[in-house]
Amino acid sequence: MKPDTLGRASLLALVAVAAVSFGVRPAAAETTLEHIRASGVVTVGTEAAFPPFEFVEDGEIVGYGKDILTEVVAALGVELEQLDLPWQGILPGVLAGKFDFVATTVSINEERAKRYAYTLPIANGQPYLMKRRGDASIGSVADMNGKVLGTQLASSAEPIARTLDGELKAAGGSGLADLKLYTAYTDTYVALATGEIDAVVQSLPNLAVLVKERPEVFELVAPVESGVNYTYMAWVTRPDDLDLRDFLSGVIRAMRDDGRLYALQDKWFGFRMEIPDDGYLPPGSF
Repeated sequence: MKPDTLGRASLLALVAVAAVSFGVRPAAAETTLEHIRASGVVTVGTEAAFPPFEFVEDGEIVGYGKDILTEVVAALGVELEQLDLPWQGILPGVLAGKFDFVATTVSINEERAKRYAYTLPIANGQPYLMKRRGDASIGSVADMNGKVLGTQLASSAEPIARTLDGELKAAGGSGLADLKLYTAYTDTYVALATGEIDAVVQSLPNLAVLVKERPEVFELVAPVESGVNYTYMAWVTRPDDLDLRDFLSGVIRAMRDDGRLYALQDKWFGFRMEIPDDGYLPPGSF
């Protein structure tokens, strides 16, 4: 090494030691929330095939979740870029940094709570069973022995459906004849209406609206007990974006407290769901 190079290296080393000694640190990396505000754009991932939370009407994404998102974007004071993606790419996509946060309805469960940071809930997602109108062979969850059940692939309802199959067998029954998984819940509705499956398991808010809109086709049966106490639905951010998560929760809480959230529930569901301040997350969640 040349003498001047050695001198320069020694000087840099002394500066580094001094920086540590005097508590000097490199500037912190920009957070996602800071980047959103600095860029003037927020990019979100949505599955617009989950009515009445998010769905496409006349070429535009609308729904309960979209109305909440409009309030969030106004509070941020930025422009919105909303990506409509298949459900199976939503959660992996946010972890990969393809968008800023998930603005689509995500059911809370213990596995997800270890990987994602949930906002304050926006709805209660009690799982429920729905059948074709007039199917007298299904009067309760126990009647699903020998029946074909449908739900969405990789959804929170999939493990509930599998648990139901095990519980039916443990009670001495034959269990489900089959469990069919679809890319979107809307596909399960078509399959049920055409007789491809005998019932659908999904969250009550979605099914209640569907039954209200098409009472001649569908009928609610009963809640499906999953053994899980966490039935609420929320949005999620990456675990290192807790400031963004807290900002989103703050907007949702303000909407709840001033009545805007319940007005939207009246609009989209026709009934209200109380939104708690705590107790909706498993222990050890972000």
